[in-house]
Amino acid sequence: MGNLRRLVIDVLKPLEPSIVQLVQMLADFEGVDGVNISIYEIDRRVENAKLTVEGYNVPYQEIIDLIEENGAAIHSIDEVAAGKVLIEDVITPQD
Repeated sequence: MGNLRRLVIDVLKPLEPSIVQLVQMLADFEGVDGVNISIYEIDRRVENAKLTVEGYNVPYQEIIDLIEENGAAIHSIDEVAAGKVLIEDVITPQD
């Protein structure tokens, strides 16, 4: 089975833990090379965030568990990539 290289998740998270704390926790997983969290909407008690994890063997279930253990809800899995290399989206005439 191909190793997971990229995972992009749309998350609704409470204000605590902060994105700094959450990104550090996620970056500590074996197989993760980098993590990015971007906030695109803030409410009084929650933040909507796009979370991107990249690595050579991203531990999917551990990441999902950590997100949920910290009070966040996963809206959707927006992108996944697996294999020896990452393939970026290519704009086609249909786009």
